Order: sequence, then structure tokens, then C-alpha cells
Amino acid sequence: MIDLYTWSTPNGRKASIMLEECGLAYNTHAINIGKDEQFTPAFIAINPNSKIPAIIDSDGPDGKPLSVFESGAILIYLAEKTGKFLAPSGRARSEALQWLMFQMGGVGPIFGQAHHFLRAAKELVPYAIERYGKEKDRLYQVLDNRLKSQQYLAGDYSIADIATYPWVARYEWHKTDLNAVPNVKRWFDAIGARPAVKRGMAVPA
Repeated sequence: MIDLYTWSTPNGRKASIMLEECGLAYNTHAINIGKDEQFTPAFIAINPNSKIPAIIDSDGPDGKPLSVFESGAILIYLAEKTGKFLAPSGRARSEALQWLMFQMGGVGPIFGQAHHFLRAAKELVPYAIERYGKEKDRLYQVLDNRLKSQQYLAGDYSIADIATYPWVARYEWHKTDLNAVPNVKRWFDAIGARPAVKRGMAVPA
């Protein structure tokens, strides 16, 4: 059994989608980041960085409980545990990891900053809105160009798609018209139709 500590954010939804796609049994523990529950001693003992998501696998690689934090690390861990959505070696594995890192290092941080300055900043900061908006648009073009020739980011459906989808799902938050990036829209619609993705996006209830 896996315990998932999460909230309804793109990073949190990566983990729940992956758990649903892998068909793993899990318990959900809602960590309300709006109430700073991620800073409680009990949660810091699971994730010293005080961020969701985190998991505890009662059946770790050595048969003992193992806690894993950082959403990308969770995806890789679950992929290797189940043998799903990440090739064990070779070109396919390399491509999936490259696009996963593209999400972790680019899409997540930039879209997140765009969300902050458009929705949460206490004052209007035009420079920040323009800076993160331009980079957000550039990243969408990178995705769109990639998806011209690939059904999914790494060829086959993989943890790279699972990581990226929840961030694109907030396209309205960062003022993006998906019709302007038709390959991304085709990809987005196909992934959004997957039953496991629908279930994972609804966690925590």
C-alpha cells in the first residue's frame, strides 16, 4: 500500500495520475497548503522540503517502508516499481527523462511564476508578467513543435506526459489559447480522455 500526501495542484496531480495509471492501491492524505499544513512536523518528517506531493511506500525496494518526495522522483520511482511508462534502458528511456526534466526545469517553474504574477501577486508587476508570459509562450512552442511528429512527448505515453499534462490543464490561468498550439491541443485532449487521468485529476476529493 502507498500513502499519498497531496493537494489539488499540478505537481500533486502528477503523483495521483501516475498511481491511477499504474493501478496501484493507495491512501490519500490531503495536505492543505492554503492552511500551511505542509509545515507541520509530521509532514516535514516525510518531506524535509515541505512541498507536496510525497509518498510512503510500505513495500519499498528492500521490503521496508520508503518515503519519496519531489514529484519527478516519485514518477520515476513508481515507473521503476511497476515497469510502466518509462523504458528500462536505451533511447526511449533517455527521451522520456529529457522531457520529464523539461517539465521539471521549465514548464513547472515558468507556468507557476506566470500564475503567481497573474493571480496572486499583491500588486501588478508588468515586467514579471511580460517576462514569464513570453517564456511560457516559448515553452508552448517547444511542446507544439515536438508534438508535430510525435503522438506523445517521448513517442509512447510516458511519465513525461503525466508530468506535463496537469500544468497545461491550467492554460486558462496563464492566459493561453490552446487553439494557437494545435499539436498541444490534440495531445492535451487525448490525455484528458484517459480514465486514469480523469480519476487522478480529481484527487484529493
